[in-house]
Amino acid sequence: MSIEIEILTGDASWPAAKPLLDAVWPPETVAISPLAHIVFANADLRVLVEDSEGLACHVGIYRRDGTWNGRKVRIGGIGSLATRDDCRRHGYASVALNAAIQTLRDERATDFAMLFCEPHNAAFYQARGWRAFTGEVYAQQPDGRMRFEAMAPYVLDIKRAPREGTIDLCGLPW
Repeated sequence: MSIEIEILTGDASWPAAKPLLDAVWPPETVAISPLAHIVFANADLRVLVEDSEGLACHVGIYRRDGTWNGRKVRIGGIGSLATRDDCRRHGYASVALNAAIQTLRDERATDFAMLFCEPHNAAFYQARGWRAFTGEVYAQQPDGRMRFEAMAPYVLDIKRAPREGTIDLCGLPW
């Protein structure tokens, strides 16, 4: 089986990614979930993994100037990791995640990577080197700055290794 990996700009690749994201997280399910009230950022870049049947996996890449304990940092965000049902457990998510991380590393400005996940996905990320961030995370929402507690934060060391303290995303979460 062969796959093709593309890294495209976020807005331009949205039409290709949307059907997969809607299949993994149907809008009617999202509308009644605890995340329904949260406004999320749009991806700056998207990793798209295609197989012979079409789009198999997606990962959003977000670039953000934020703060960690009051110091300016460049955060590389990872979000919206989604894999088509029939492609799960074939390594596509790992391939897409690795491509996203390598993209952030290649940019050389990224201090660390960060993602937010639900408890049932934590083991997947921990097995790939992600570590829990035990401090507080703040993000913007239409009503202003808020502590972001909707999902657990995880970090991946690049230049810095935050494990605790306060991270301000200085923008919408991803």
